[in-house]
Amino acid sequence: MRKKRMVVSISICIAAFGLLMLRLAQLQLFDTESFSKHEINLIEASVKQRSQEMVVDNGRGNFLDRKGDPLSFETSSVLVLFPFLKKMDWEADNVARTIGVSAYSLKNAVEKSKEPFAFGDPDPVILTKSQMETINEMEIPGVFAVERKYPMEKVPAAQLLGIIGENETLMRSRYGDKDLLPRTLIGLSGLEKSFDEFLVAEGKSKLVYHVDGEGAPLFGINVKYIDPANPFYPINLQTSIDKDLQMLLEEKVDQHKINRGGVVLLDIETNSILAMVSRPVIDRKKPFNDEGTENMMVKQHIPGSVFKTVVAAAAIDQGLDDPAREFDCSKTISGAPDLKYDYGMLNFNDSFAVSCNRTFGEVARELQEQDPNILEKYAEKLSITGGVGWKGDIFHLEDFSQIQDEEKGRVFLSDEARKDKNFAALSGIGQHEVRVSPLAVANMMATIARGGEKDMVRAVLSIQYQNGAEMTAFPKQKLEGEKLSPFTAMKLQKLLREVVVNEQGTGRWFKDLPYAVAGKSGTAETGVYKDGDKQLHNKWFAGYFPYEKPKYALVTVNLGVLENEGGVNPLFADIVKEVYAFNHGTSAEGPENN
Repeated sequence: MRKKRMVVSISICIAAFGLLMLRLAQLQLFDTESFSKHEINLIEASVKQRSQEMVVDNGRGNFLDRKGDPLSFETSSVLVLFPFLKKMDWEADNVARTIGVSAYSLKNAVEKSKEPFAFGDPDPVILTKSQMETINEMEIPGVFAVERKYPMEKVPAAQLLGIIGENETLMRSRYGDKDLLPRTLIGLSGLEKSFDEFLVAEGKSKLVYHVDGEGAPLFGINVKYIDPANPFYPINLQTSIDKDLQMLLEEKVDQHKINRGGVVLLDIETNSILAMVSRPVIDRKKPFNDEGTENMMVKQHIPGSVFKTVVAAAAIDQGLDDPAREFDCSKTISGAPDLKYDYGMLNFNDSFAVSCNRTFGEVARELQEQDPNILEKYAEKLSITGGVGWKGDIFHLEDFSQIQDEEKGRVFLSDEARKDKNFAALSGIGQHEVRVSPLAVANMMATIARGGEKDMVRAVLSIQYQNGAEMTAFPKQKLEGEKLSPFTAMKLQKLLREVVVNEQGTGRWFKDLPYAVAGKSGTAETGVYKDGDKQLHNKWFAGYFPYEKPKYALVTVNLGVLENEGGVNPLFADIVKEVYAFNHGTSAEGPENN
């Protein structure tokens, strides 16, 4: 019996020892980089236990504006101090004297520290070049003056640039076995996602020292500077954004209390984005828990009467814009008396200026009888559907898209709707299933201003190496497909200008702006109600300026507001004034056409 118990005991011990060995093998051999359901990297965790580090640059690529100014980060010259200084007698007095602070404040900050820090964080003391040289010449272990890259507190064009984060599963699915650090930051939205393959870090620049269990130096007090040592990386993306204009427009959007919506400003000649503002703002603490991460300027929305520009283009080509023909604009689209807008009998041009729904409902029906696909054909000619962001082949990437988050827009969802007269009428006034993005609308206005020439919209002008050399450029590129004739584009230009100069036009408030404006308004019913019975609307004004020599296409939109609130005309007018003042360095007074 005793012998049997001994055998059982020994067997249990062997089994336990075997399990322990298996566990050790799992920890040290098999699952070292992805231990447990949390996928903990044990090697990285072990190194972290034995070292402390100060990351100077996370190694990810950077965004610049069109002039080369940083958009997503700022570099500051800071004083970095290491915790092991508290165990040493160091020249705190000399360092303090050099940067103009008290020695007590330096020593006190070190005493409270558990890891390396920039003195003064979160608002670090900024050093001059002379101060940096003086401190580093002292050669004090644990005291360094370095250039450190900080993310901007308020990033301009935040939704266009996008957000980054740690997601090892997504990183592995995107890059496979590429040798990247486990906690590498990757792009999750916007240009950060589109250009992630170029932006992703090859390694961090950091100051590192090794410690024992109590945080004391393990191998002396030498601090290592670790750097990927590649003069070409990280790369810079030179965007088309003008940082100064971007900040001006963001300020105006917030002044006008646009809670959901925003602005797109295009350079017509280069067809590139000068400024793009989307609201609501991103909540950096929980970016995916609300709508702020989405770029509203590249998402589909109901356009309302802005879409009448497409109907007008088709009507011109089909001869339905006869100036002698009149429409009964005292009636609604259904033929009932219009109790709100009683304009009487109007011709096509005046109907466009006042945005008469009756006229464009009738014209859309007539166009549909000729060809059920005609509205979609002209929407494509005006680049309002199909996507407008720059696409092309670069390096090994085929059909690379700069704006991957862009939604393409549509006129109809089904063939049944396409052939229905009532749906055709509703679509003619930009309702029913019509959806477009503000970016596409801005491009439509730029297309008309250029006489019908369709170009892709650029958000990034070039990719540059860290040393400033150009890796690749994104040239101006045509959009494929049919385009408007110059004659049709010219007639649309006159219609858009009539919206402003006509005494009853929906853009008559823009008559006295410093730049002559052409454009189209839109108010769309969203089908969403507030408090059960209050219909919400999307409010638009889209146009271009100066009229005679077009330079800018501008779209302002306020989404989901009550009918008697949230108009965008004042915002559009203020932006035109700001752009004028920006270009002339003066207050915006008096009309001008150049």
